[in-house]
Amino acid sequence: MTTKLDRPLKREITVNEKAFTLTITPDGLKLVEKGRRNGIDLDWKSLVSGDAAGSSSSNTSLAR
Repeated sequence: MTTKLDRPLKREITVNEKAFTLTITPDGLKLVEKGRRNGIDLDWKSLVSGDAAGSSSSNTSLAR
């Protein structure tokens, strides 16, 4: 049996020797570099429909 996601779940991960915070919410995912405020947001609908690849790359290019 699985547990229902009813509040944010935060975890720290390391990618290429940089620390990030991954927040999983009922609305979607957010990945933010530690010490920063802005990051990559993905909602569950985009992820399931397959639009996530396009939206994440456009978010990254706009952030730069």
